[in-house]
Amino acid sequence: MAYLTLKDINKIYPNGFHAVHDFNLEIEKGEFIVFVGPSGCGKSTTLRMIAGLEDISKGDFLINGKRANEMGPREREIAMVFQSYALYPQMTVYDNLAFGLTLQGVDEDVIDEKVKKTAKILGLTDYLDRLPRALSGGQRQRVAVGRAIIRKVGIFLMDEPLSNLDAKQRVTMRSEITQIHRETGATTIYVTHDQTEAMTMADRIVVMKAGYVQQVGTPYELYFKPVNVFVAGFIGEPPMNFQRGTVKDGAICFGNNKLDLSKKLSAEQLAAYEGKGIVFGFRPESIVLGAQPDSYQLTSDVELTEMLGDNTNVYITSGDDKAILKVDPHDTPEVDSTITFSIPYANVYLFDGETEMVIDC
Repeated sequence: MAYLTLKDINKIYPNGFHAVHDFNLEIEKGEFIVFVGPSGCGKSTTLRMIAGLEDISKGDFLINGKRANEMGPREREIAMVFQSYALYPQMTVYDNLAFGLTLQGVDEDVIDEKVKKTAKILGLTDYLDRLPRALSGGQRQRVAVGRAIIRKVGIFLMDEPLSNLDAKQRVTMRSEITQIHRETGATTIYVTHDQTEAMTMADRIVVMKAGYVQQVGTPYELYFKPVNVFVAGFIGEPPMNFQRGTVKDGAICFGNNKLDLSKKLSAEQLAAYEGKGIVFGFRPESIVLGAQPDSYQLTSDVELTEMLGDNTNVYITSGDDKAILKVDPHDTPEVDSTITFSIPYANVYLFDGETEMVIDC
């Protein structure tokens, strides 16, 4: 098994573009780590540095405590699954799975046993004699995963492997990859821009923005304890609502609402933020329609509703401020009506208006 250390990792291209800044992370054996963030944030570049496909400009990468910066991809005993599947179109599923072992000179009987075992795990037994063009997108991706796991390496790297699949196939493959990870126990690093994939699959998530790590934590930690506005808004669907305002006389005003911040902040904090900007955040599902005790009461106008079955998304506006609420479909308010809803004090997040870092409440 692999134990990975990334210490002050930087990637600077010859043209001067600084793609990754001081990336630090320790990955335990057998962990499932997900790098997530918007396009261009540096997550795939970091993965490629781990794989040995990109040079590390500065910093140290260690495998089992041994510096691996200068190791080639094969020396690192890493298997990688790409977005494009990278299957050999002229080879059957059997031959695609067997190819890496054949190059290693593994005995044919051993190859046959490993291929059939891997095919059974991935539900590909009935497709071993087919060419990739005769498979669905999900089946091709399973073959690509199979080529990685058949080698029994200690580290799996996956670069947005599900992005070419439709929504139903992505859900199925998420659970299959998670189950394969449990069975193999290999250290896995998975790159995606889809926060749902990150939340459902990861032991820990690394959130990146513009080449910088924003936060590292479990799905629970990132969802309930975000360190800044970016993480709070990136993790969650629909995203967290943010209302910006200025503190005046211990309260924040936005739209038609004036909220007493003494329910969240100490007297010292209120004094420090008087006249300064604060971001008021709350998640769509944290609200209750109507007035409730120990809560902030807000009044807003309903612009639009989206019935989704298990819940309804309600789009509201109050002055220039907009937000999305999740409500019970049986309690869906009328469009163009005015509603009152409550946010329990415990479910409110406050962020510094300038730094956008969370304020300890």
